Amino acid sequence: MSRWPLPEPMNLALEQARKGESAGEVPIGAVVVKDGEVIAAAHNAPRRHHDPTAHAEVLAIRAAAERLGNERLDGCELWVTLEPCAMCAGAIAHARIARLYYAAADPKGGAVEHGARVFEHEQSLHKPEVYSGMGEEAAGAMLRAFFTARR
Repeated sequence: MSRWPLPEPMNLALEQARKGESAGEVPIGAVVVKDGEVIAAAHNAPRRHHDPTAHAEVLAIRAAAERLGNERLDGCELWVTLEPCAMCAGAIAHARIARLYYAAADPKGGAVEHGARVFEHEQSLHKPEVYSGMGEEAAGAMLRAFFTARR
């Protein structure tokens, strides 16, 4: 258990992850915030949508872009429960997300601080500010329990 309360957007991302888990999806949640207001929230849903790109981050970015009427999410923050994969990191760069907050690291599939390290390439269109570790214990426990139950 964390010694400090989590920021509300991370609590909402964790809530989204729980919703995904209840739907049989890998428990990952994402929230987009602009000017302190939550403008989009989503959880993983590739099974429900029969779509391998239906990751929480991509779905939240799509919903935020729709709400703002703009594919560029300038000034927006993305809060997610797991380090984004290469696909999601690419979407974050294309959307011009200003700040990325993620809870748990993903040494196997992550592409921000692990693996491809998408934002470190000179070809990256944009590099958000990145903050990790907030909510790591809760997100990690949820993911471990999910996968343990399926083995």
